[in-house]
Amino acid sequence: MRVVVAMTGASGAVYGVRTLQLLHDTGGVETHLVVSHAAALTLRHECDLDVRGLEKLADVVHRPSAIGAPIASGSFGVHAMLVVPCSIKTLSAVAHCHADDLIARSADVCLKEGRPLLLMVRETPLHLGHLRTMTAAAEAGAIVMPPVPAFYARPQTLDDVVDHTVRRALARVGVPDVAPPEWDGRIDP
Repeated sequence: MRVVVAMTGASGAVYGVRTLQLLHDTGGVETHLVVSHAAALTLRHECDLDVRGLEKLADVVHRPSAIGAPIASGSFGVHAMLVVPCSIKTLSAVAHCHADDLIARSADVCLKEGRPLLLMVRETPLHLGHLRTMTAAAEAGAIVMPPVPAFYARPQTLDDVVDHTVRRALARVGVPDVAPPEWDGRIDP
């Protein structure tokens, strides 16, 4: 199974890092990583991690300017793509087929080939233009998944919140063996 993980400059670099960690630890998943220039800056600021450290978690690394990379072609079989986090700029590029870099082009390929594309849009508050762009992306076939914490899981730490959100995202695109525990329906009095 091949999974593309793209990171853009929105806040929430920890979601991309955790996605790669889980895929790396799962085994049987070939990961292709694309990190935008803005994402590299955010990664350093938010996680005290540089791109070289992050790249160790991926099987294949592509530069955002490498528009001719294999992941930019529909003939290259990919199970799914996740953009974590996804900036409004990248959301707009995907929603409006503006494939001027490898992230947007690979996302466009996933949509045209009917493959799962998950956009973890990290922006708040949202204005009407953001909402309409999310709708356009969803109408094109993307999964729009803002990283909203699930408190029913009773997280104790920020890592718990991030882990649960990423596990839900990976499960949503069909990556086996990473889903969070199923809700059992019980609510303690």
